[in-house]
Amino acid sequence: MSRRPRVRVDLLNVSLDGYAAGSTVTFDEPIGGASELFGTFDGRVIAGVHTADAPITADRTFTSVWGQGVGVEIMGRGKFGPQRGPWPADGWRGWWGDEPPFRTPVVVLTHHAHEPITFDNGTSFHFVDADAAGALDHATELADGGDIRIGGGPSTVRQFLESDLVDFMHLAIVPVVLGGGTSLWAGLGNIHERFDIESVATPNGVVHQFWNRHGRSGE
Repeated sequence: MSRRPRVRVDLLNVSLDGYAAGSTVTFDEPIGGASELFGTFDGRVIAGVHTADAPITADRTFTSVWGQGVGVEIMGRGKFGPQRGPWPADGWRGWWGDEPPFRTPVVVLTHHAHEPITFDNGTSFHFVDADAAGALDHATELADGGDIRIGGGPSTVRQFLESDLVDFMHLAIVPVVLGGGTSLWAGLGNIHERFDIESVATPNGVVHQFWNRHGRSGE
């Protein structure tokens, strides 16, 4: 039997009070003022940088799962950039410079047309005006059999949760209280009842939660 691609959320940092980003994304504040969520985050594994002197910790081990088996990402417009309305002719190619960490096609949800953008490392951005189900159909065509990652921000993840399209989530619950921002859970009361949830705490206070949707094994 062929494997069904999983729709998954990898390594989404969430505060103790349920916020996964700030309120407004700007050029100076890509996470909308919620930088505390990444105070102890070490993304060298995600970036493909492996240093011999870095200890192999629990947090780095969990981080290394990011990207494994993923064939395409879906992200909201705010994760790609801070612009609003029709796209300006400013040459913006995302926050990540000439080597975005994705190395796969990426579907960017937007109501405004934009030509695809491609990079030499295999990353390509495709701009799509669609709801969650429509975006998933488009992403499946680009995934080449790999998993489909819902990359954020939290409003985009919440959209896919509302449509019951998420098979797996890895949440990193960070020991900070933001007091406001963009909530992951707004309007999703009792969402936990759909999932089997495992939790692992690490010495720096982060709790890694692994949510697997009931009855969806990916096989």
